[in-house]
Amino acid sequence: MRVLVVEDEVSLAETVREGLVGEGFAVDVVHTGPDGLWAATEHRYDVVVLDLMLPGLSGYEVCRRLRERKVWTPVLMLTAKDGEYDQADALDLGADDYLTKPFSFVVLVARLRALVRRGAPERPAVLSAGDLVVDPARRRVARGGLEVKVTAREFALLELLMRHRGDLVSKRSIIDNVWDMNFDGDPNIVEVYVSYLRKKIDQPFGRAAIQTVRGAGYRLAADGG
Repeated sequence: MRVLVVEDEVSLAETVREGLVGEGFAVDVVHTGPDGLWAATEHRYDVVVLDLMLPGLSGYEVCRRLRERKVWTPVLMLTAKDGEYDQADALDLGADDYLTKPFSFVVLVARLRALVRRGAPERPAVLSAGDLVVDPARRRVARGGLEVKVTAREFALLELLMRHRGDLVSKRSIIDNVWDMNFDGDPNIVEVYVSYLRKKIDQPFGRAAIQTVRGAGYRLAADGG
């Protein structure tokens, strides 16, 4: 199992390297963001341990650029920060897990093995379907290069459809994911919000990305309509 460790604290990087080698991992270590980006792009790794605060490029930016380049190697973000927004930002930008310093080495190894078991499915930081672009980290929507203003609920619905673009998404699934499983209001609220979205991302651009599958749910065209 081959691991890339991107950590600017040399002593910590060496400690992690020695520990992982002792666990049977093959380990490469670099100390800057640009070196980490180059190594993860040019070589194949089973998992990357990526510090958040790095010289040259932050761990956030390294992760974002990897996903932009369609490098899906699992990334575990390692940082001294423990704020929930830091964790959310890391995951939104394509990281797979998050561990706060100081950490248990036993937990680090367990997390790395779990990431390797999951494999490396595609999980782009920015979602796109044709010229429709959704950026979950920045909560931005654009169509044809023009920013489209949407509400938080509209964004949640659009993000769900984009993550399943080309596939049928049932009304029940939408309610469970955009509202919650305990929602006991009128299920036709889904139709209302689909209508809101169509008026923002489709009609002004002469598109029909959100398709109704009568009696079953909705589908967002893979090509953006």
